[in-house]
Amino acid sequence: MKHKRFVAGMLATSMALAVSSCGKTDDDVQEREAVKTADGKTVLNVWAFTDEVPGMIDKYMELHPDFAKKYEVKTTIIATTEGQYQPALDQALSAGGDDAPDLYCAESAFVLKYTQGDAAKYAAPYESLGIDVDAKIKEADIAQYSVDMGTNNDNKVVGLGYQATGGAFIYRRSIAKDVFGTDDPDQISAAIGGGSQSWDKFWEAAEQLKAKGYGIISGDGDLWHAVENSSDQAWIVDGTLTIDPKREQFLDYSKMLKDNGWHNDTQDWQDAWFADMKGEGDKGIFGFFGPAWLINYTLGDNCGGKAVGEGTYGDWAVCDSPIGFCWGGTWLLASQSSPNKEALGEIIEWITLDCSENGLQYMWANGTYNDSGTKDCVASGTVMAKSNGELEFLGGQNMFDVFTKANQYANGKNKTQYDETINTYWRDQVRQYTAGNKSREDAIKDFKQQVADNLDVTVK
Repeated sequence: MKHKRFVAGMLATSMALAVSSCGKTDDDVQEREAVKTADGKTVLNVWAFTDEVPGMIDKYMELHPDFAKKYEVKTTIIATTEGQYQPALDQALSAGGDDAPDLYCAESAFVLKYTQGDAAKYAAPYESLGIDVDAKIKEADIAQYSVDMGTNNDNKVVGLGYQATGGAFIYRRSIAKDVFGTDDPDQISAAIGGGSQSWDKFWEAAEQLKAKGYGIISGDGDLWHAVENSSDQAWIVDGTLTIDPKREQFLDYSKMLKDNGWHNDTQDWQDAWFADMKGEGDKGIFGFFGPAWLINYTLGDNCGGKAVGEGTYGDWAVCDSPIGFCWGGTWLLASQSSPNKEALGEIIEWITLDCSENGLQYMWANGTYNDSGTKDCVASGTVMAKSNGELEFLGGQNMFDVFTKANQYANGKNKTQYDETINTYWRDQVRQYTAGNKSREDAIKDFKQQVADNLDVTVK
């Protein structure tokens, strides 16, 4: 089972990103009239690509009965699969009318389109919703990358997420003991160069693991998310395709991994990748790069068990990544045209900024939000500091100790609204090169041609 929050967005064919959704000027975004039900409640239209955020709003209504007496939520959920969500949302935002979104969600792969790009004009600044934005962000200790990605071109916050997606290295304890003589997170962090901003120690560790018959990661995709999201420049700078040196070096990293036998050459989100999580791949795999959601909703669902001793459940730990990165996330936005801004502000603040034990953040972090008992890393560092992140899956380790720090190292200024599409092109060309089907130069040339042919971007 793949993680519903992120996977759909990653697998989407997001060619719709290449087309501008805005045919109007900012003056055309006019506030609508409130829509009432037959019993006098005000309708709030919520658009999302999974049932997660609508479920949070249901929880808010349950905990705030006075609010529920005044408002009725109408939910539209359209999966991102096959690029369906964005075109439908764009049409609803531009058309306006009674069915226009009041609150809508955007995933990290395309959130910049709605905060800084083609559809940014539709998003209302949080301050217009009655939220004391700067003070609340400071109080909640929201990681800067999340704020950066939710800030529009006028330097106004128009979106924030509820989970933290800073990345770390998630590794097998049994393999760590066999190769390094310890499974202690601090010592394993040192062994792979955690926090060093260099891959040198990581490659050394790969050789040590190889000598014992293990791979350090499952496939080159495991490394890509760390490389991509730690780069200094975005794919597009001043309207021109830009290949950051760190991203270009991924060509060499991918080839090193394959030529040296340091991985099982899997592709993420494919069966062989999941098999490595169970320890059933061609050779044992030491670890995976990812945020807390990868532990809870991907490794946890694909480790072959639900209790210690079953599959690889309980045989995991987490330590610092050699470099800081983030991966995934969902941002909440309110429509500029909504006549219900105060109500939206109450909901959004409860989901993204409330640090109290009655807020979504605290319940989400401590596993009391629903019956699943799942503890997750949340946007608020303040909440994580007073929460218990110990997981049986991680041998009792408190993952918040690592992920709170990881969130501070993540970078939110190296993204564009076209990332999902461009990343697909890039990774395909990298694999062509790594497999020996193309030269390094031809892989780069063909990548540039794909971008030039399909996106409204200057390519040199």
